[in-house]
Amino acid sequence: MLETRPDAMTVTRLLIARHGNTFASGDIVTRVGGRTDLPLVPSGREQGQQLGLFLRQSNFLPDKIYTSTLKRAIETAEHACAAMNHHPPIDRLDIFNEIDYGPDENQPEDDVIARIGAQALKDWDEHAIVPDGWDVDPEAIIQGWHAFAEQICRNNFGQTILVVTSNGIARFSPHLTGNFDGFRQKQGLKIATGAVCLFTHSGPDEKTPWECQGWNWRPKNLTC
Repeated sequence: MLETRPDAMTVTRLLIARHGNTFASGDIVTRVGGRTDLPLVPSGREQGQQLGLFLRQSNFLPDKIYTSTLKRAIETAEHACAAMNHHPPIDRLDIFNEIDYGPDENQPEDDVIARIGAQALKDWDEHAIVPDGWDVDPEAIIQGWHAFAEQICRNNFGQTILVVTSNGIARFSPHLTGNFDGFRQKQGLKIATGAVCLFTHSGPDEKTPWECQGWNWRPKNLTC
């Protein structure tokens, strides 16, 4: 499927996946943030399984998994592990919890747009500019990604690490490349539910920028 680099044993891989679906067909979709702890629906559980199949078929079996503390991320990781038939240690970290959408928490998208306007959502999706009223500290999220990446460079060099998080948090991970503006001009920042991204890092210097090898891969379209 995917080619692996010849120096794979000396490369640290960071896979970042968005959790699976929390709404079924026909449901009223709302903007679910960190204060709303929904479980996966059947299609979301299938997305977790497809993620696991993709990781196994691509030889990306994780040595360790990190998730948020929310059900949707934890369940996605559990279904991925079952599909991989591989059960590495799983840690749950608050830094990967979804953002707080303030007055728009758990509100239908039409109501969100009515309050903040379509342009504000466009700026969020394309530039990660936080709309008025949302309780989000972008700098704290960015620093969280950098600290986490440095930690796995120290403690997990040459290993494959999987993070299962949410869209509001994952969209800031390209800051690891050292060129967020260049990245967002080439890629959309949104990640589909159940999709996964791949960053790699080589060398002993923890401060060296990471390379994004894949963004918004949708495992159902890639698995055989």
